[in-house]
Amino acid sequence: MKFAGTLLLLGALLSPVITYAEEKSTDTAGQYLDDTAITAKVKTVFAKDEWVKGREISVRTERGTVHLTGTVNSKDEFERATKLVTQVESVKAVHNNLKIMPR
Repeated sequence: MKFAGTLLLLGALLSPVITYAEEKSTDTAGQYLDDTAITAKVKTVFAKDEWVKGREISVRTERGTVHLTGTVNSKDEFERATKLVTQVESVKAVHNNLKIMPR
């Protein structure tokens, strides 16, 4: 009986925390799937492109905004990566944080 009472009390105390967390989350399952699809499309485009193929570029998508991190060899590759991402369907914006390797 004490155990059941403890669980009931614990549930009552944690309920507002769980509700608050649910209300603060703005990502939906659909948005997560959309972002995952965009990331996959960007990686596919990069893999097919001779300029950026094989470069150490990390791609993360959040609410339609693609974030690029990693390294490229030149400013041309930096700009090419941005151009390729902007051509992918459903991309809202690109944050290109790529570093250009010094020669």
